[in-house]
Amino acid sequence: MQHGVRATLCGGANRLSIYRLELSQESVRRYGSAIFKGCFHRPDNVTLALPVSAVIQNISVEKCVDMCTEKELSLAVLAGDRCLCGFPTPHFSLHEMEDEDMCLHRCRGEEFESCGNDEYFVVYQTQVQDNRCMDRHFLPTRSKQLMALASFPGAGNTWARHLIELATGFYTGSYYFDGSLYNKGFKGERDHWRSGRTVCIKTHESGKKEIEAFDASIVMIRNPYKALMAEFNRKYGGHIGFASQAHWRGKEWPEFVKNYAPWWASHTLDWLRYGRNVHVVHFEELKRELFSKLKGMVLFLGLEVAEDRLLCVEGQKDGNFKRSGLRKLEYDPYTPEMRASIDELVMTVDAALKKRNIAGVPKEYRPTSR
Repeated sequence: MQHGVRATLCGGANRLSIYRLELSQESVRRYGSAIFKGCFHRPDNVTLALPVSAVIQNISVEKCVDMCTEKELSLAVLAGDRCLCGFPTPHFSLHEMEDEDMCLHRCRGEEFESCGNDEYFVVYQTQVQDNRCMDRHFLPTRSKQLMALASFPGAGNTWARHLIELATGFYTGSYYFDGSLYNKGFKGERDHWRSGRTVCIKTHESGKKEIEAFDASIVMIRNPYKALMAEFNRKYGGHIGFASQAHWRGKEWPEFVKNYAPWWASHTLDWLRYGRNVHVVHFEELKRELFSKLKGMVLFLGLEVAEDRLLCVEGQKDGNFKRSGLRKLEYDPYTPEMRASIDELVMTVDAALKKRNIAGVPKEYRPTSR
């Protein structure tokens, strides 16, 4: 083995190859920004799934990625001596990754790369952006149904709006007006929330009158420990910024928890009590099961599901409002007293969900999981 270094199996989504040598940084850069997506079983209709195909002598990852990039396609797929290119489709959705050992077949053009075979494909994402879900419009006819996208602040409402707009092709609206969101592409932000031109309306309201103004609602719920910190960061640092250490260490944080933690619970309880037709979505489950949960949200909104758009969303899911995780606190900001109070609120919400024959809170919310 060359260079006196060991071969490794690469399982992470950011690795450049399934099986490669841990060489110098210069060697790794040969593949540019191509991202390893995994090892996948050959789809039944590979021609429909991956429309561009070529046999390449002495094939390598680099050659295949270059070819697909030139064709302006987002997937580079290695299958023995063939290179296939395309976008994710219902026939090749990249949902079920195989055991990577199935793909350990060496490329002819590179001693230590894996190129798969006729049955198991090695898949990379090129630099080409999948734009099939980027077009968005107002509803062609005004809707007579007012659909809420309701959440406690910090529970992922803006992110959910981004996903819904990509998945449906229609703008979402807001009970409020936020100029920074409008400037980032949420064009429904400027419409009055009763305009009927948007597919759903963002709201953090939880009063009986405000809730009963809507005909149906998607209620987003997030782990209160995460939601409270996210909203605290937003309040003192903006949509993608962070609160300062002075805010965390000062009187602002305990006062915030005292006032906002009960609201986290009462928000869900009120929507369950007064909401006419409620569809509950947990932030964490949406992250884990994006395709199926988002599909359920689209159906609840009364729209047809376009699977090509949903598959495109998976590549565009972060949007412009993903807060970097680089500035995490080095200590637990929650005191034992805070935790005892929040844990009690979690169990109250869990019981209320089950009373409505809705699945309870995810296990990571529960006190016993920590």
